[in-house]
Amino acid sequence: MEEPGYRRVLLKISGEGFSGKGGFGIETEPLTQIADTIEQMHRLGTQVGVVNGAGNLVRGARLSEKVGLRRFTADQMGMLATAINALALQDALEAREIPVTTMAAANITGVCDPFHARHARQALDDGRVLLLAGGTGNPYFTTDTCAALRAAEIGAELLIKATKVDGVFDRDPEKHPDAKLYDRLDFRQILRDDLHVIDHAAITICRENRIDVIVCNLMSEGTVSRVVRGEAVGTLISNL
Repeated sequence: MEEPGYRRVLLKISGEGFSGKGGFGIETEPLTQIADTIEQMHRLGTQVGVVNGAGNLVRGARLSEKVGLRRFTADQMGMLATAINALALQDALEAREIPVTTMAAANITGVCDPFHARHARQALDDGRVLLLAGGTGNPYFTTDTCAALRAAEIGAELLIKATKVDGVFDRDPEKHPDAKLYDRLDFRQILRDDLHVIDHAAITICRENRIDVIVCNLMSEGTVSRVVRGEAVGTLISNL
């Protein structure tokens, strides 16, 4: 078996990754692509934890503003929605005979195991893919922050933020075809220049725990597998 460049990785997937572009709900093709990606990582021997969002179902801040719900209530709804995506992914992986453990910060008895860092680490050591739902269990925190927190708790070497673009650009590549792709950025530069790449609280957690971050394209076949092999893909954010 080919040796992975990273032993333990936290993969962060947005809720939109489960639906078509601008879509709602869970669609077969993107779900299959996510499962393919995780299977490739798992087969390489990388220990994989996954944090997923729920923007394809419920986005707390937007729901609060649109419907008039209190923000903490809307965020709780969003945290529950992450479990729906995680269960869909669990089913897709188990259909491939990949062992999975799904944990949630929120108490969802009979649906997901409660999150416990020691048990999560053990599941990874046992060769299981670890799906982490329910956000941090608290309102007002983004899934980026949750991903960074969980990465630190499970001892991940790398946080992969899988998006629909190839990495971090100096400006919006959809509006500016000549936008420059950064190969590498410093955590301090992200904070200093207020680059909206990843939540600043997440950057702080990763910087303090020396967890590298790579932003890459989930939709480009084989990209995430290349990342875990240690190839230069997307944009690496680290302590330079």
